[in-house]
Amino acid sequence: DRVQVTGFGSFESTKRPGRKGLNPATGESLYIKTKFVPKFHPGKGLKDEVAKRRK
Repeated sequence: DRVQVTGFGSFESTKRPGRKGLNPATGESLYIKTKFVPKFHPGKGLKDEVAKRRK
């Protein structure tokens, strides 16, 4: 699924695979489930506006 906003950018969902993790408080090993996370790709209009304001 992809959603595009003209002049701003596009969003899509990406699958992040499950992995082993560590609880920093207890040091206990745990498993982090597979999940979908949003991913953003800036469009040309947004990139140009940011570059203009950085100068």
